[in-house]
Amino acid sequence: MEVKQFQAESKRLLEMMINSIYTQREIFLRELISNASDAIDKIYYKALTDDNLVFDKDNYFVKISVDKDNRTLIVSDTGIGMTPEELEANLGVIAKSGSLAFKKETELKDGHDIIGQFGVGFYSAFMVADTVKVISRALGSDKAYAWESQGADGYTITEATKDSVGTDIYMKIKENTEDDNYDEFLEQYRLRAIIKKYSDFIKYPIKMEMTSSRPKEDAEGEFEEYTEEQTLNSMVPIWRRNRNELTDQDYTNFYNEKRYGFDQPLKHIHISADGAVVYRSILYIPGSIPFDFYSKEYEKGLELYSNGVLIMEKSSDLLPDYFSFVKGMVDSEDLSLNISREMLQHDRQLKLIAKNIKNRIKSTLQTMLKDERDNYLKFYESFGRQLKFGVYNDYGANKEELQDLLMFYSSKEEKLVTLAEYVERMPEEQKYIYYATGPSIERIARLPQTELVADKGYEILYLTEDIDEFAIKIIAAYKEKEFRSVSGGDLGIEQETQDEATEQANEENKELFEQMSSLLANKVKSVRVSKRLRSHPVCLTAEGEVTIEMEKVLSQMPDNQNVQAEKVLEVNVNHSIFQALKKVHTEDQEKFELYTNLLYNQALLIEGLPIEDPVQFTNDMCKVMAE
Repeated sequence: MEVKQFQAESKRLLEMMINSIYTQREIFLRELISNASDAIDKIYYKALTDDNLVFDKDNYFVKISVDKDNRTLIVSDTGIGMTPEELEANLGVIAKSGSLAFKKETELKDGHDIIGQFGVGFYSAFMVADTVKVISRALGSDKAYAWESQGADGYTITEATKDSVGTDIYMKIKENTEDDNYDEFLEQYRLRAIIKKYSDFIKYPIKMEMTSSRPKEDAEGEFEEYTEEQTLNSMVPIWRRNRNELTDQDYTNFYNEKRYGFDQPLKHIHISADGAVVYRSILYIPGSIPFDFYSKEYEKGLELYSNGVLIMEKSSDLLPDYFSFVKGMVDSEDLSLNISREMLQHDRQLKLIAKNIKNRIKSTLQTMLKDERDNYLKFYESFGRQLKFGVYNDYGANKEELQDLLMFYSSKEEKLVTLAEYVERMPEEQKYIYYATGPSIERIARLPQTELVADKGYEILYLTEDIDEFAIKIIAAYKEKEFRSVSGGDLGIEQETQDEATEQANEENKELFEQMSSLLANKVKSVRVSKRLRSHPVCLTAEGEVTIEMEKVLSQMPDNQNVQAEKVLEVNVNHSIFQALKKVHTEDQEKFELYTNLLYNQALLIEGLPIEDPVQFTNDMCKVMAE
């Protein structure tokens, strides 16, 4: 018997193909079932143009058989079969594909449904089998032929016996090793799980004899085993059905069946695209945040199918990071079944799909914000933080994409509002969008720095999350309205009379403020009269890009680089405490130093900053109380 050599490939090429394209051995069954589905498709396409050929779908199926004693797994189909020439042409050259050639030859539009376009899938059988034998009988032939190989050393083609048209693939499963368990590919329930995972939506039945147990009829409490042929795949994927045939419950059931989450999704998006790229997709906005969402263990991505066959459980390239909370799947006929992660990163079709999906998610969220406010608020409570990260990341490259989806608590509305809603309510004379930062709404509402802006009747956005101010700094301005912190150096509120009074007070108390600055050297940049305080004696503000709240966030980072805000201690010269300060400045320098330190520490406490020396602070308090 002549052993033929693979026409152009070596053992090394075969090993490289298997190791680089397939990272999980179980993939081999997906590949062989997809090839079997292709073979049935070819009969269907021929029947469309051959009046002598009748295609009855009930007669076409894929069957899986197991012979444990002989360690043999068999994948059979009732498809078009192969002649000896086709066996040699399709199986004798690695990466030769009969499906791809058939797709090119046929002029029928439906031809694009053929799955196996690159022909490497068949050889994945060698990941689990020592020997692979293919017995095939072609449509219109009364003879069958066998192709047999033990790998890259070559193959034989001989005449064989087969009663019906189609192909049977016999795989002699490898023996177990210390590191590898091959027995799993001879277990019924393991095979069924693989089929449900990867090939559930193949459009022809995938059948297998399954062993089950049932109560004996005449023996109470006793059970007997029996076998029956079962169809293991559901065949019709939900995303290929018309939207008007589906209910909300159908989408929720699919969400639960695919274990995208254990919650109730807030929204589903059903996409059927037939433009520059053809794909179908079902996406979900989850109802609650996954427990590991903000951990390193969380893996973003959508399930990726090629013509109903799962090729990747988590395709991260389909979602931008800021939409990583989205769950769901994408099925495209334009993607190769054999595509690898490396190939996907450079795949033009995938990039088009990803762009379309990103736009669709954004438009859906905008619609929710406009028409389903309560639902959007539930979503934002869980994932608003991720949108803010999206604004901040990549140096603000996505801020235009996301800024209209952001919401912040409003001092005036006492609820979350969008930036657009804030700007629409701004009085004509208001120049800036004002915000204040703090750990909670209650704490921010009591901040001394808010007093001047609030007195003017201007709305203030309360920023309570550590990412908030970083996102706002990146946005910088919204609809030509610049953001200003109520704790910033310049509020931009013109009050000519007050400005003159402030300058005069600074001049009159120049020596006092200089001495306070000296006492607080390396703690504050300067001490000056406050224009913003009304009822409080002092507050801290910041100059420059780094604010006090940003300093607090950065100080908690693992790589803390001791970034400091340029702090200014502002003093309310209209407060009664200032009169006491002036008095001790001229009469008692020791008390002046005591009061200065107390006021500075008071300002630190208001800002939520740590006091450098708590013991000294309590001693100073005791001195004042003892007077």
